[in-house]
Amino acid sequence: MSRTNQSSVSEFLLLGLSRQPQQQQLLFVLFLSMYLATVLGNVLILLAISTDYRLHTPMYFFLSNLSFVDVCFSSSIVPKLLTNHILRSQIISFSECLTQMYFIIVFADMDNFLLAVMAYDRFVAVCHPLNYTTKMTTQLCALLVAGSWVIANLPALLHTLLMAPLSFCADNTIAHFFCDVLPLLKLSCSDTYINDMMILLVAGLLMMLPFICILISYIFIACAVLRVPSTKGKWKAFSTCGSHLAVVSLFYGTIIAVYFKPSSTHSAETDTAATVMYTVVTPMLNPFIYSLRNRDLKGALRTLISRKRFSTR
Repeated sequence: MSRTNQSSVSEFLLLGLSRQPQQQQLLFVLFLSMYLATVLGNVLILLAISTDYRLHTPMYFFLSNLSFVDVCFSSSIVPKLLTNHILRSQIISFSECLTQMYFIIVFADMDNFLLAVMAYDRFVAVCHPLNYTTKMTTQLCALLVAGSWVIANLPALLHTLLMAPLSFCADNTIAHFFCDVLPLLKLSCSDTYINDMMILLVAGLLMMLPFICILISYIFIACAVLRVPSTKGKWKAFSTCGSHLAVVSLFYGTIIAVYFKPSSTHSAETDTAATVMYTVVTPMLNPFIYSLRNRDLKGALRTLISRKRFSTR
């Protein structure tokens, strides 16, 4: 079979989450509700941070970027899923599939990098509070975010360019609800050795390095908190990290459940459930986790909502 730059398959079929009509209706309502909650919650976080000058600090700068990425992450998956249901079509073109895969990788990596950057910010705040303003400068914060965007695009571009020349012959059915790298490689009738190696090396490296940075940051934070003499002081120091720890646990727990467990333990149901968690549920929960545990952010949200109510009268 000849391997050309053009795939013999021009489109794929996304099986989605269920083939049962009644379940499809329920899942459509559920995913539409979660998507609207994701967009509303994260946009409110963005507006609250941008309109309240008291929140113009590095921590909230990183949080606003995380909210923006979460909206983009969810928007790269859910609207296509909902559109397919409305049109009663499971078709996605080859170019659309590669485009979706590219942006999913970018936004997933951005979530990963921003969580590491936020962990470093908490490390400086807890372990070097007197030097916080001199260390976490505006220039450094902008550089960390800009650098994260650049690095996040590199593996996405690599995997997309390696995927584009592959041949897809007979089977064009993706047993998933979006175009992910691994399900696509399973359908290829080309040699995918290089693709598999790049996923193992690049994805493993980009996932482990931020995770190690987060782990090291919290080891130093824990040591600093334990040296605080008063219980109230310990709780105050830990409370600044509680929301971030909850988001980190949710994000990495589901990522590990999908990509870093033995292949013998994989099952379609558990993998799909874990994928839904980190692609749809986590972006929806992030604004609620941060706002419920943060007094300043709750105050800014109340002020924002009261302004909107007053302006509509």
